[in-house]
Amino acid sequence: MFLHKQALQYNATPEKPDAVYARKLQEVIGGQYGEITVAMQYSFQAWNAHIPGKYRDLLFSTAAEEFGHVEMLATMVAQLLEKAPQGITDDAVQDDPTVAAVVGGMDVQDAILAGAGARPVDSNGNPWNAGYVTASGNLLADFTSNINAEMQGRIAVARLYHQTDDPGVRDLLSFLLARDTHHQNQWLAAARELQETGMEQLPVPSNFPVKKEHREFSYQAINFSDGKSMAEGPWASGPSPDGLGEFSYVDTPPQGVPMPPPTHPDSRFYGTTEVPNIVEKTAGAVQDKLKKE
Repeated sequence: MFLHKQALQYNATPEKPDAVYARKLQEVIGGQYGEITVAMQYSFQAWNAHIPGKYRDLLFSTAAEEFGHVEMLATMVAQLLEKAPQGITDDAVQDDPTVAAVVGGMDVQDAILAGAGARPVDSNGNPWNAGYVTASGNLLADFTSNINAEMQGRIAVARLYHQTDDPGVRDLLSFLLARDTHHQNQWLAAARELQETGMEQLPVPSNFPVKKEHREFSYQAINFSDGKSMAEGPWASGPSPDGLGEFSYVDTPPQGVPMPPPTHPDSRFYGTTEVPNIVEKTAGAVQDKLKKE
């Protein structure tokens, strides 16, 4: 059950309109690491969780908060667009460089499709994509993905903070930065606890039998680049973070094995092969006649 409370978690009121900045702010609404993404990601992770209790409750709570962040940002965008012009003549553009900048920089679909409001798109107008969402059912994998999402989202908000001097906008961004700080630490703490309690371990998935992998390759740092410094990292020697192996360094990739010959699918896929066209055509006709799939 979802209930909507007509209140915002924090203030979302700019000091003055700014149609160009409204477009920039769309990135943290509908971009890859925007609030729609984390709201949906945490929701689906909760719905896909296989155990009751604190982890599932944490996911549901954080998802609900992130939907609230979408609402705050959408409210801010609408106010930034509130005084945006509906249409401007060529003369007006030429006479007023400020207006020209607005026309050149604002997302015109905010006006045409949303009536001076926000949309579920990024700063270039690309629609939000469900492919941004990670919800695997493995909590360690999911929480690690959440750490990245919060880090990338906080980077975007921090950059946006320096692209405006509006105190109202900055006030909201300061709040969102603080919440991203908490969420980064929250998911780090949850991921750490999963490992400390033995509920999940590295490598993910930890309940897959490691004897089924070729263990001689499991801890090799193989240098596939002509860079010279890779061997200096902790991934090239010493114990691995999962505690199950010792890193080694291979300076030159192995020779490899020969490529298999090109494939020859059913002639009715109509791919080009070295077999004469008439032969392919005849084979297809025969297969059709025999109803052979």
